[in-house]
Amino acid sequence: MANNDLMATDHPGAIRIQRRPDGVALVILDHPSKPVNTISISLLREVEAKVEPLLGDPEVKALVLVSAKKDSFVAGADLDVLDRTDSAAEISSLSTDGNRLLSRLADSPKPVVAAVHGAALGGGLEVALACHYILASDHPATVLGQAEVMLGLLPAGGGTQRLVRRVGLIQGLPLLLTGKRVQARRAYRLGLVDALTTPGGISETGARAALALAAGTLSRRRRRRSWPEKLAALAPVREMIINKARQQVLAQTRGNYPAPLKILECVQTGLKKGLAAGLKLESSYFGELAVGPVSRNLVRLFHAMNAAKKQTLAQPPQEVRRLAVLGGGFMGAGIASVSVGLGPVTVRDLDPAVLARCAREVEGGLSKQRRAGSITKLERDRRWSRLHLTTSAQDLAGAELVIEAVFEDLALKQRVLAECEELISPQAVFASNTSALPIGQIAARAARPERVVGMHYFSPVPKMPLLEIVVPDAAAEWAVATALRFGQRQGKTVILVKDRPGFYTSRILGPYMNEALILLAEGARIETLDRVMRDFGFPVGPMTLLDEVGLDVVAHVSRDLGRAFAARGVEPNPGLIKMVEAGYQGRKNNRGFYKYPAKDGKKQPNTRVYHYFSQEGRHEFTPADIAERLALLMVNEAALCLQEGVIGSPRTGDLGAILGLGFPPFRGGPFRYLDAAQPDKVVARMEQLMIKCGPRFQPAPLLKDHAKSGRGFYA
Repeated sequence: MANNDLMATDHPGAIRIQRRPDGVALVILDHPSKPVNTISISLLREVEAKVEPLLGDPEVKALVLVSAKKDSFVAGADLDVLDRTDSAAEISSLSTDGNRLLSRLADSPKPVVAAVHGAALGGGLEVALACHYILASDHPATVLGQAEVMLGLLPAGGGTQRLVRRVGLIQGLPLLLTGKRVQARRAYRLGLVDALTTPGGISETGARAALALAAGTLSRRRRRRSWPEKLAALAPVREMIINKARQQVLAQTRGNYPAPLKILECVQTGLKKGLAAGLKLESSYFGELAVGPVSRNLVRLFHAMNAAKKQTLAQPPQEVRRLAVLGGGFMGAGIASVSVGLGPVTVRDLDPAVLARCAREVEGGLSKQRRAGSITKLERDRRWSRLHLTTSAQDLAGAELVIEAVFEDLALKQRVLAECEELISPQAVFASNTSALPIGQIAARAARPERVVGMHYFSPVPKMPLLEIVVPDAAAEWAVATALRFGQRQGKTVILVKDRPGFYTSRILGPYMNEALILLAEGARIETLDRVMRDFGFPVGPMTLLDEVGLDVVAHVSRDLGRAFAARGVEPNPGLIKMVEAGYQGRKNNRGFYKYPAKDGKKQPNTRVYHYFSQEGRHEFTPADIAERLALLMVNEAALCLQEGVIGSPRTGDLGAILGLGFPPFRGGPFRYLDAAQPDKVVARMEQLMIKCGPRFQPAPLLKDHAKSGRGFYA
């Protein structure tokens, strides 16, 4: 239990009521079968049956809401409730019922205190906002936020109304529109939290606060508002702020995500017409969004990520007490950064200057976490002390997992593996961080090839959520399980893919990038290609992505894939090869498809590169033609990967594409996209493009099978 002063009496349901002799009623939230508390229909019924009567009980002076869960107050709504119905009206009525109960708390003449330790997210924060006083533990585990927008939803328990009333429009809108979580100290500075305390005995502290509120000796903290905040309270300024926010939302989402716009409308309505009108609109829009395709896909993604965090293999993993990272460059430093929280990390590189940069990267990351409040100063120092930098190979001895992150060169990786095998134990796992080099070839001369796997991280490692574990045919299941478990402990969403050319993510990205270059050769403009695919939903366009990855790296990978898929007519793009030969590497050497550095933050296309692709002038393509050609080649390649067993399921393919490549989350991933577009219609369009553009648009046999049977990829 999170609070040792709560009595663990045996009561049915998710709510226990503990009456204290001083007149305070503790409302103890403790779901009987889940590790966290969630908002559900049954919980609302319990609130109605157990909590509402307390508001009219003359013996009760005040109420305190507190959780008995470890490091969790209320984690949000039970999404299974939304999954079970397609009725917008039914879902809206759930919001209406919840708002009625929360309004009873908010309007109660008796003080109601939320004693928050751990996560108070989504509906959990809305419960706290309906209370008269919010007490929070000053602990890294305590985070508050309205995360609904990340699921394509809006807060349905008064969050669009009470949050801005508590912290103001200027500070409230970013929390509502981004789903950003804030630590307790930040929440206190915002005025979201009234007081901070320690986790131990938080219910007792909450009870004292509740009695003081009832006696009139304590009142909510009134944070001094800044001049911008005071101006924002004026109707004309308020409208300007909301309109500006609407413009920014449209610029960032390209109109693909309806929830932020609905949130703004609810906020605007509540401030203009009153709380009741805002709550009514909030409930109506909640049902509308919940049954829409965007939210459905984002909720499915959420479920898929949670399932990936729990996946296991039959063979148990080896315990990893110490990690060794070979190569202290950008990727190696990133891997070290996400690992020092788990135990000692040794980073080996032959260049002391590289090790020094690695140290700065890790230290900078830890300091950033400390400033954000996600770790304490003591924890920052503890993690920093775990980092060991060395130029000596002998220091690798004793590591149970070695992750190699040296340059993408097969011979070099083979040499590094051979040297490492002489030093590490037979039970240690060796993992290569590579985006395309076959793991089986890296391990071809290994003494113990069964313990060699691939761990493909994405850049930058601390920010990118995906880890692609590559499983060669010779790998032992215990070795794969070890890499899987360690990646999960790093906080990554892990997918398992077979060791085949390009693995999964690099393989499906290749046709997408190559088609952009073909369109460039046909006369498309650089900025048009990027704009169209950003409108489609990718975070960056293909030309920007080429520059960011590095043209030399892309050319190297395309040569490998060209050799592997020569029978399908795949070959490196000649224009790209010419650019690389002329010294163009993209962003890293300020020579790419765009001019660097960008003036005023706006990149300008580098029109000089056009002659590498076509001497013809530029002309316009319809956005639909561009988006269709690029997207269809990517999703068709994903279907081929599923057909060949590179990935084990459509869910794995969707996770990898969204989290690793930025495939539009609101579209659900390649396989959800194919189902929505209907396989028979996709096949018909690809066959048309095959006649027009060539055999690269040949539909995957598996896709044609689904087209004939009428089945989707998801049952």
